[in-house]
Amino acid sequence: MSATEIRVHLLELAHERIAAERAGLSVNAAYMADLEGEIDTYRRALVAASVTEIAVRRGELFGREVG
Repeated sequence: MSATEIRVHLLELAHERIAAERAGLSVNAAYMADLEGEIDTYRRALVAASVTEIAVRRGELFGREVG
């Protein structure tokens, strides 16, 4: 997944969390823990994808670093 796709999914998860809280599901510990775990996983994936995309762009612009 690209960083953009991951970011879109993170926004969807944020909306899901808001909807769950409004629906009173914040008391459902298992559901909220699962949702928070998925958000955490996607946040980490966003960082990794962003760093990778930056490195690729830098390589395209300036070539490989040697040394």
